[in-house]
Amino acid sequence: MITRYTRPEAVAIWSQETKYKIWFEIEAHAATKMAELGVIPKESAEAIWAKGKDVTFDADRIDEIERTTKHDVIAFLTHVSEIVGEEARFLHQGMTSSDVLDTCFAVQLARSTDLLLGGVDRVLAALEVRAKEHKYTPTVGRSHGIHAEPVTFGLKLAGYHAEFQRAKRRLITAREEIATCAISGAVGTFANVDPAVEQYVADQMGLAVEPVSTQVIPRDRHAAYFAALGVVASSIERLAVEIRHLQRTEVLEAEEFFDKGQKGSSAMPHKRNPILTENLTGLARLVRSAVTPAMENVALWHERDISHSSVERGIGPDATVHLDFALHRLAGVIERLNVYPENMQKNIDRLGGLVHSQRVMLALTQAGVSREDAYAAVQENAMKVWRGEGAFLDFLKADARVTLPHDQLEALFDLGYHTKNVDVVFKRVFGEG
Repeated sequence: MITRYTRPEAVAIWSQETKYKIWFEIEAHAATKMAELGVIPKESAEAIWAKGKDVTFDADRIDEIERTTKHDVIAFLTHVSEIVGEEARFLHQGMTSSDVLDTCFAVQLARSTDLLLGGVDRVLAALEVRAKEHKYTPTVGRSHGIHAEPVTFGLKLAGYHAEFQRAKRRLITAREEIATCAISGAVGTFANVDPAVEQYVADQMGLAVEPVSTQVIPRDRHAAYFAALGVVASSIERLAVEIRHLQRTEVLEAEEFFDKGQKGSSAMPHKRNPILTENLTGLARLVRSAVTPAMENVALWHERDISHSSVERGIGPDATVHLDFALHRLAGVIERLNVYPENMQKNIDRLGGLVHSQRVMLALTQAGVSREDAYAAVQENAMKVWRGEGAFLDFLKADARVTLPHDQLEALFDLGYHTKNVDVVFKRVFGEG
């Protein structure tokens, strides 16, 4: 992963020290249950815990052993035996490497998801505060990047809040699906390890039991997990792109906070660039880059192969750590976002009232004009405004086809008309409060 875009608590989940601690816990919990079942001596299981529970396993030593064994789990078990002593011979009874690797991966992904959920909660809190702050702040809605009709900035943010509510539900579902344990032995038959061991380890590690593990946990779970991360990343990017557009000089309705002493350009001292949201767009691409490999990992050969292994060693930490960073960066952007209502109003007014064209057309149809004729009359006058020939309301008043009284026409240009249902939407998003 790129350390520039990491938070320490997210990185720690994927450290060698954490991984080996989880590996030991899986092995030691399995030994405890095996002792209870009479498979290994109880005193040996107790000695394994006593001698290994507070140890920081030596990653360099394990790497040294692996250079000979060419097998990471065997290297780890060899190192554990150096610490625990002869009782270590009772570790890994009937188990296979994937029992340790896949269960550990599930623990790491579950813990990472807990951090991601915390990040989403921070984004939701920031969006709620800013949405309510600007609940009735008028701004122009755009379709195809072109002025459409008025909205409020609060409504705009409420839409993103609803999206991140969905993101939270997706992550909760993804965590539930990925948090499974497999302690089923070679090709998953439990021939040499009692299923009760698997259940015990699962309970101790906060996981569910994998119903059928063919020596590995099926990778459709992982595909769904990384796909969920990809969707969340895309939601981050959608909001980031919106802010980038709003910060453009010609628009400048909102912009990232610019800190004292911050520099925007090495060449141009005047620049204030949307660097944080541009960075979020890039991070979203990184997270989504994990989705296709995760999908391709589903089709393993027969009961197992390790074509997925090298992929997951990369995408596991990269996708989760970068998404964790991105969520907190996005929350910070929203919390400190500079919002310019006066520029929003100026932009609404730039087209001289054209944003009210639909309302004029509808009023004409209600007054007895055919929709086709009403559309033609409104559009022809609107095009004059586009060409800079004058004001929309003046053209409408002068057009004989527009049969509405002037005071009624003027009333159709009321901005408040477009905000009358803001409360309805806010209650849907934020509840009755």
